[in-house]
Amino acid sequence: MFGDRSDFDMDFSVQSGIALWCSNFFCLLDPLGMNCERRCFHNVTASCLLMCGIVQANAASGMAVHDDCKLKFLELKAKRTYRYIVYKIEEKQKQVVVEKLGEPANGYEDFTASLPADECRYAVYDFDFVTEENCQKSRIFFIAWSPDTSRVRSKMIYASSKDRFKRELDGIQVELQATDPTEMGLDVFKSRVN
Repeated sequence: MFGDRSDFDMDFSVQSGIALWCSNFFCLLDPLGMNCERRCFHNVTASCLLMCGIVQANAASGMAVHDDCKLKFLELKAKRTYRYIVYKIEEKQKQVVVEKLGEPANGYEDFTASLPADECRYAVYDFDFVTEENCQKSRIFFIAWSPDTSRVRSKMIYASSKDRFKRELDGIQVELQATDPTEMGLDVFKSRVN
């Protein structure tokens, strides 16, 4: 169906010949000009490619992580130096880097304004809340921001790198995946802390 899979390297962090459109119930792949159509039941992620048998699991290992990403996260976690951190994948450098740091006084509105409307990002947000017992608490959220209007290639790279990057940030308590602002509203944060 796809020919000999060893004929092409599917490391899609550098592969530019893949066209992917995948919604909840449909996946159309055209790797290296070979027309094929496969059904899958996944969102636009690297998992879709894995389910369709095009990419082997070790090809989705992800990007390198700049040391600053881990250091700034530790400062957020231990010292509460930042309210949020926005991370960006530098495709040319093939690594995740810190794009923006939110001061402790910054609020949720500042955080959402720092995420681009048409580009993917990772973010960490230190969410403060009060429990029913009137105790002040905090949870560290990891957000995989992948807006519908972002490039398909970008979605693929961010999806394939997410798990490896998240493992580098020891202390994540809640994960959110969002394609539009309503999927990471304050009400969603509040519902996920309980």
